[in-house]
Amino acid sequence: MFKRAIGIFVSLFLCLTISSQAQQNEKTLSLSLEDCILKAMKNNLGVAIDVLDPELADISVALSQEKFLPQLSLFYNKSNTSSASYSWIEAAKESISENMTYSAEVSQQIPSGGSFTMRLSGNKYDTNRQFQTINPRYGSTLRFNFNQPLLKNFGFNINRKEIIVAKNNRDISEINFKKALQDTIYSVEDAYWNLVYSIEILKVRKQSFDLAQDLLEKNKRAVEVGTMAPIEILNAQSEVATREADILDAEATVKNNEDILKTIINLAEEEELELVKIIPKDKPEYEKKEVNLDEALLIAMNNRPDLQASRVDLKNKEINLSYTRNQLLPDLSLNASYWSPGVSGDQIVYKDGNVLSGIVVGTIPGGASDALKDALGLKYNNWTVGLTLDIPLNSFLSRAAHAQARVNLQQTMLQIKNQEQQIFLEIKQTVRAVQTNFKRVQAYKIARELNERKLEAEQERLKVGLSTNYWVLQYQRDLALSQTTELRALIDYNLSLASLNNALGISLKEKNISTTEILRR
Repeated sequence: MFKRAIGIFVSLFLCLTISSQAQQNEKTLSLSLEDCILKAMKNNLGVAIDVLDPELADISVALSQEKFLPQLSLFYNKSNTSSASYSWIEAAKESISENMTYSAEVSQQIPSGGSFTMRLSGNKYDTNRQFQTINPRYGSTLRFNFNQPLLKNFGFNINRKEIIVAKNNRDISEINFKKALQDTIYSVEDAYWNLVYSIEILKVRKQSFDLAQDLLEKNKRAVEVGTMAPIEILNAQSEVATREADILDAEATVKNNEDILKTIINLAEEEELELVKIIPKDKPEYEKKEVNLDEALLIAMNNRPDLQASRVDLKNKEINLSYTRNQLLPDLSLNASYWSPGVSGDQIVYKDGNVLSGIVVGTIPGGASDALKDALGLKYNNWTVGLTLDIPLNSFLSRAAHAQARVNLQQTMLQIKNQEQQIFLEIKQTVRAVQTNFKRVQAYKIARELNERKLEAEQERLKVGLSTNYWVLQYQRDLALSQTTELRALIDYNLSLASLNNALGISLKEKNISTTEILRR
């Protein structure tokens, strides 16, 4: 058994030696908590993904606004018809006609729900048929059309519904991005303080190992002089081996927590050093923070991103309800048109002014510009005004949409109330955790100091033969456990403070981080 214990001790010692040499060859990077948070804001892949959501929302807003941009339509058509002449009076052998039409139209949607259109059209007609008074003939028309719904689809908010909803969704995406940043900050704090905790635990276990090793050396000397039985050496060696195994476990935990932090801050992306060792600069704080529950609740109601996003979504539901209510109204529309035609062309002059004679004695030339001039000059005024009333006999679909919108609004209002209750519960628990963890640190600190004094006293008792190795080792374990629990309580206190800031929605403000600056990168 003695040889077996010696073998275990030697193997663990070699593992620790190799691990120590590997650590010496590692490159180190000393980072504070603030450094890690800034690197996460810059490099974290989750943040990089979330930062695109507000950009997509801006594109959606621009897309929804396109309905109020003017539209230009152009049209051109030319045709030629040819047919046999059935009468020598119409044409000699073949009747040929050429027709060309063209137009340009500008239309504009109006925020009130109406539409305005301005159209300028023209045509040219040329034929070889007899008895024409104007050939070729040119025509131009300038037309203005206006249509305005008076009941259904009337109103600025009704017709800007897509724009308003898109802007609200953009606000929601920015709020959700803010929440994502706050969650990332808490993730960094959680990973950072857990790394600090695992490093400190490793120190405690190494210290515990040193104490066991020191006791082993003392036992060996006592056995050599004959004041202690050899079995005590085996007990001490067994304890040394156990504590060496605890060190290996603690080192693995340090590596795991370090990898978690590296992943969150995406260290390899910036430093290009995947094997770099992070050395935390900051130590956990132990300053009492007074938290008033009523004030904390008020802060959370004003700053929680998830609650803000729900309130904006409620606006969307209200707009949708208003829109569906409007769709239940009859469709009454005002229609107005104004147009001014112009006609020109080569005027054919017949002998004695008799077209039936077929004898052309001359022409009075006229061009397309003359017809266009008459149209643009509003030489001939024409207008019409009318009302159109459309009362659908079947409006079940519209009513169903309105009922659905009403239920969605009620559901969102209840969800917000439930959300507020959950936030209130979360704040109460978080505030209680801050207060409790502070008291835990105080209690565990006292316990650790008492265990230190107990160990010192037991070691003195062992020197004078009033104690045994068993009790010294037991007190060493008690001291290591109290040091561990004190560290855990201290880390939990700092994490509860970080959790409180996250629950209140003020993490970005506390860290002086601007979402606008991150979105501009």
